[in-house]
Amino acid sequence: MTTELSPGAKRAPSLAAVAEAAGVSMQTVSRVARGFENVSPDTRLRVQTAMTSLGYRPNRAARALRSGRFRTIGVIMFTLASFGNMRTLEAIADAAGAADFTITLLPMASRTEEGVRSAFSRLHEQAVDGVVIIIESHVIDTAEVALPDGVPVVVVDSTGTSEHPAIDTDQADGARQATQHLLDLGHDTVWHVAGPSSSYSAARRLAAWQATLEQAGRTVPPVFHGDWNTGSGYRAGLEIATRPEITAVFAANDQTALGILRACHELGRGVPASLSVVGFDDSPESDSFWPPLTTVHQSFDEVGQRAVATLLAQIDGETVDAVTDLVPVRLVERASTAAPAR
Repeated sequence: MTTELSPGAKRAPSLAAVAEAAGVSMQTVSRVARGFENVSPDTRLRVQTAMTSLGYRPNRAARALRSGRFRTIGVIMFTLASFGNMRTLEAIADAAGAADFTITLLPMASRTEEGVRSAFSRLHEQAVDGVVIIIESHVIDTAEVALPDGVPVVVVDSTGTSEHPAIDTDQADGARQATQHLLDLGHDTVWHVAGPSSSYSAARRLAAWQATLEQAGRTVPPVFHGDWNTGSGYRAGLEIATRPEITAVFAANDQTALGILRACHELGRGVPASLSVVGFDDSPESDSFWPPLTTVHQSFDEVGQRAVATLLAQIDGETVDAVTDLVPVRLVERASTAAPAR
């Protein structure tokens, strides 16, 4: 039985049509479509021009059947609302695209064990070659989840320990640099507005802040707890701005720092004249805060690139140790920090 096209429908151009238009063999067209290097630049350009002219698109499904590869990476994550997650996902997509892979996003329905289980169960229905997990929360530790057998996995800032390779920003060193910078300016101690208690990165930053103060023999003040957003920073800032004994604050991220700055402006507390503030992320807007924010730069591009490179190595059959690869950070000094007024 044959299947007829509907009236007006066009057949997709075939490999043979491209070969005829380019004046080459179908094998040569196939090599170009699959990205093989053993084709001369002139021939490759001729084939690509023919593909464009005819509207030819390689059939990924057919390629998957031939090669056993779907050329697709699954990404499991909680939210696209945070700056860090958005930048990391963008970097993963860029790195995957450069390797001729696509991504399939599997977002969590909720920050609960059931939400985690639901996302992982959907993974069994997806045609993916490997998975990047970005679940920056302790909830994954308690959820009973299982990955499809034999699927390579890379974890991005999702667990404290993992049986899979992990990529993370050096959260601890970033917090240490931020805290030490304020101590070096002459502040007696440094207060901290932390991220959510469920967050691994927030916990690592808090622990490093505390350890840096203890190693310097300084008082460790009580912690203000926030939620990565400007609102929690603003609420903490309303109290901080009214307490003259607080002269230096390390905020868990730039958005928290922005909320603190707003509270200080509203209550007339000068930054950095009487209060120094350091953030974390070096978000694109941080140099336009008032005053421009001293912050810790972390490279989400590098995190995404390393995650994809590590995953592709596993997909290619390489043995990759289950260790955490830390991406370095650096302090970016701007105008929100200064020596304390005496």
